[in-house]
Amino acid sequence: MSDVGENDGEGPRSARSALRRTDGELVLLWTLPASAIIWIGAFLLFPGFTPPMSPTMTAEQVAAFYRDNQAAIRSSMILFNWFGVCLVPVLILIVMQIRRMAHRTPIFSYCMLGCIAGGPTLFLIANVCWLLAAFRPERKPELTQLLNDFAWITFTTVVPFLIAQSVILALAIYFDDQSQPVFNRWVAHFNLLIAAALVPAAFVGLALTGPLAWDGALSFWLKNIAIAVWIVVMGVVLGQAVYRERAEQRQRVEERVAA
Repeated sequence: MSDVGENDGEGPRSARSALRRTDGELVLLWTLPASAIIWIGAFLLFPGFTPPMSPTMTAEQVAAFYRDNQAAIRSSMILFNWFGVCLVPVLILIVMQIRRMAHRTPIFSYCMLGCIAGGPTLFLIANVCWLLAAFRPERKPELTQLLNDFAWITFTTVVPFLIAQSVILALAIYFDDQSQPVFNRWVAHFNLLIAAALVPAAFVGLALTGPLAWDGALSFWLKNIAIAVWIVVMGVVLGQAVYRERAEQRQRVEERVAA
């Protein structure tokens, strides 16, 4: 059966325990603004994003780019590493909300945990490759180009984890048949739309130019805008769900104390 009501045992003590659990969820929730600030700072600081580097750059051009922008690249990659870590608490908070849904199996929360483990790991690998390319700019241009290709391809093709994450969350919402669901149905529709927007980036390895290339309209701009919108929207609905649960727990505490 679902995990709904697992902390709703009898007595004021169990109600207060559930309220303290939502204290932890509030802490996780408020890591999101810090994540957003770090993401914006890193995105603007990395010169390879504004504008995005072209896959058609020669090895000499790529090597010159890393030679000329060492400080900005190293600093931005350190920020990106922290961004990947800061997102984990928020993603775990989504798992917690899935556990509150009325399901007969915990499979959705387990699948979400798997996606959370894979996405940030690949994101970290891409960051490390960009950092390595700028760490020793005296390397042969071909080696710097290899690291650059590795970073961009990894950064762009991480989307299957994000797509699965959105689809799993949407399915969990659709199967939540409580009278007061954790998330409204439109959140599921929204996640499916985000998943569809991320699909083109999975084919980045097929093109050096055009919308599917790593600097293209679909693989770069649509993908990153979709991720940014997802973070903002899910941050808002997560906040609503956590604060609503907290209000319900507080009301239970007051009712049980009064009884």
